Amino acid sequence: MNRKKTALFLFGINPVLEKLKISPQDVSEVLIAKGHFRPALRSIDQEARRLGLPVDWVEIKVLDRLAEGERHQGVVARVHPYSYGLVDDLLRDLSSSTGPDWILFLDGLTDPRNFGALLRCAEGVGVRHVVIPKDRSVGVTATVVKASAGAVHYLKIYRVANLRYAILSLKKRGYWVIGLDAGAEEPIYDRVYAERLVIVLGAEGSGIRPLIRRECDFLVSIPMKGKMASLNVAVAGGVFLYELLRQRGRD
Repeated sequence: MNRKKTALFLFGINPVLEKLKISPQDVSEVLIAKGHFRPALRSIDQEARRLGLPVDWVEIKVLDRLAEGERHQGVVARVHPYSYGLVDDLLRDLSSSTGPDWILFLDGLTDPRNFGALLRCAEGVGVRHVVIPKDRSVGVTATVVKASAGAVHYLKIYRVANLRYAILSLKKRGYWVIGLDAGAEEPIYDRVYAERLVIVLGAEGSGIRPLIRRECDFLVSIPMKGKMASLNVAVAGGVFLYELLRQRGRD
């Protein structure tokens, strides 16, 4: 595993609660706004103290600064930076997997809210592994954690230098690769999907890069009946992921 050096500040009630629940060992301290007596903040204070973590009630302007203007709901936690997996970690984690499995590949997303929303959908349908490129892509930030409503804590995220190599490695292990592309002729509803599947979503606006698109076994699109030609990548990804879940429910 690799770890960035810079500190990470999580903000928002749900992200902080989930962090305390899943990996309290990663939390250095919890900061809560003075004069705010919401039951949820009291619960965070009690849980952090029960875990032996330092808690400090501070002026709200301190939280405003740490959250960089984002809505923090009166609580910020200083945590260790997110630990990403590498390609070898992914292949090792999958070595004992024999049943149905979906792996989400995100090719160059740059908007942290889109990333967080996709992580929330992915966790909701049972995806366990998410792969992102090392360069020209948003990583796990406090905004991503908040947008995911804490779902990021239940996923394994791998940051790789060569997305194509990772895809080819999974194809050798029997995974089929499906790309969601607004220009594809085949609708998402017209195909029955393999149980072991790599799902590729592209960047906002530009979509999947040609190099990665060529490695997709199939390309599908979401039918659009209105004036708009495509959906936001987070919405489109959610629609597709829940179509996969619907199909699995028929088994």
